[in-house]
Amino acid sequence: MMAERGIVVSHTTIMRWVLRYVPEYERRWARFARSPGSSWRMDETAVAVRGGRHYLYRAVDRRGKSVASLLCSDRSMEAAQAFFRTAVNLDGVSWPHKINVDGNSATHRGLRLLGDEDGRWRSVVVRARRYLNNVIEQDHRAIKQRCAPMLGLKSFRSAAITLAGIELAHRIRKQQYSLPMNTNGPACSLKELWAAALADSGAPRCRDDDRQSPMHQNSAHRFQRAREPSRLDGSARYPRKISFGGNLYLLVRPQGGRYWHYHYRYGGKRKTLSLGSYPDVPTAQAQSRHRAARRLLAIGIDPSLRRRELRRVESGALEADSAVPGKWLQTG
Repeated sequence: MMAERGIVVSHTTIMRWVLRYVPEYERRWARFARSPGSSWRMDETAVAVRGGRHYLYRAVDRRGKSVASLLCSDRSMEAAQAFFRTAVNLDGVSWPHKINVDGNSATHRGLRLLGDEDGRWRSVVVRARRYLNNVIEQDHRAIKQRCAPMLGLKSFRSAAITLAGIELAHRIRKQQYSLPMNTNGPACSLKELWAAALADSGAPRCRDDDRQSPMHQNSAHRFQRAREPSRLDGSARYPRKISFGGNLYLLVRPQGGRYWHYHYRYGGKRKTLSLGSYPDVPTAQAQSRHRAARRLLAIGIDPSLRRRELRRVESGALEADSAVPGKWLQTG
């Protein structure tokens, strides 16, 4: 489209358009969303983000209409529970009567434990019949086919928003929005439907303007990145890694723990060295330990093995040295 108009646009510009406008598109289209059925087919599909494996949890009703989706960093019980909480809290989504899931034990365990939070989950019929999930398995293809020709997803934020845009286009294709149509004249074109959905006034609304987006986990306020560890409250539902360069990371867990990790290779194997927990070990001290570990690697010493050896030493002098924070990382 841009080439026909003589405009040169790079893929980075298009990516920025997606990150900027998809949340607003979702909010405006959500006013006309139709409610899905109460019999769900739920499944997750793997998505590559920065070389790592993430999982897109999705659910459709028995007729193939999309219910909800949520991008998670793992396939754990907590991720499944987060998806179901997200789905039932969406406006216009009725409480499910039946849910068909795959054989993942974490999903079944998460559904059972949700009954302790809300008694309505105990009345939901949970099934694990493989053929019933053919609907959601086929529906994954529309998302995966759009991801295949892409250059790759480099961050969780960009991946979540991009997948939200793909989901929105897929919902429009499946006619899940009730927009005013021309009853006497010709049917509205896709361009006219977009103009009616994005208009601030004129066309009647089916929902309140302030209703949540179907992919509201991609809202901008959920991705305010913190550059300083002290700003992190651990409120996310997935672990996060904050890089400080040189394979030094601060791992922030959903429960609130913050741990310094150093990833390195020794003897052809990838290893992880724990450098303490934040804020007991501040940023400056963690970087100092990181530099000491790199010096050990430079002279052919594995930092993890050196620490274990010093811990096994029973002599009083070396035992006193090992009690000093960071002493095990000293080379002299």
